[in-house]
Amino acid sequence: MNLDTLKLYCDVARLRSFSRGATASGVSQSAASQAIQQLEAELGAVLLDRSRRPLQPTEEGRGFFEACRTLLQGFEQARAELAASRQRVEGTVRVAAIYSVGLHDMSRHMQPFMAEHPQARVLLECLHPHKVVEAVLNDEADVGILSYPTATRALEVLPLRSEPMVVVTHPSHRLARKRRVAPADLNGEAFVAFDHDLAVRRAIDRALKQHSVRVNVVMEFDNVETIKQAIGIAAGISILPRPTVLKEVEIRTLAAVPLAIPGLVRPIAIIHRRGKRLTPAVARFIELLQKADDASAEATIA
Repeated sequence: MNLDTLKLYCDVARLRSFSRGATASGVSQSAASQAIQQLEAELGAVLLDRSRRPLQPTEEGRGFFEACRTLLQGFEQARAELAASRQRVEGTVRVAAIYSVGLHDMSRHMQPFMAEHPQARVLLECLHPHKVVEAVLNDEADVGILSYPTATRALEVLPLRSEPMVVVTHPSHRLARKRRVAPADLNGEAFVAFDHDLAVRRAIDRALKQHSVRVNVVMEFDNVETIKQAIGIAAGISILPRPTVLKEVEIRTLAAVPLAIPGLVRPIAIIHRRGKRLTPAVARFIELLQKADDASAEATIA
């Protein structure tokens, strides 16, 4: 039994999957399965209920998971403090991000960071907004990146950027030919919306109501990618953050037109647990994200 095996078990138990746990620990699925079997044999206990899908820790497995997590956190903290004393950035930065940011934005930050700090690595998990908050609060992620953040007694919020919202259509749609869409232009349009329980949906609905606009909601989805697919088959139009459609606009599978509602933006922020001491690697990664977005904002203004 070693720390790598304990971390592997925690990843498998947390993610409820041998394949996802193996990926998080950087090993093959077969190696992960064999290692967990050896761990169970050494402990003389069954830690995972393999008959259920997704996998579920047994009662003994849950207790062992909590003990292992505490041990690993203590080890990571001790290692980080030692690294800080030597002014070295090392260890793991666990990032939980909403899908639209994680899929489109994070790779351009992760690779340069790990190239500059070879003793550090970044683990990214894409989640729904409420799951990002839960991951940070439960200490399953060091950093969360999400939209429409709310500061609480437990969460520190670091504003990152405000993304302009644009009207997104199929290239053949009449609005695609406009240089700017007025709110009234949207009246009666077939509209592909976000789910009701998402903050971005509430912000869009509020803005449309303020301009006396009524759209015909034909579909509702919980993520940007599916909304873009629906627009791509001409199911309707939508209002989306501009950075999430840059690729599609470039290859002309979608069209994006500025919307004449200046205050309609999607705020993006970093969150972390309030009062938690950040490791040098986590602090440096946050600094990188903030500097990158400052530079991007300056380039946009220029």
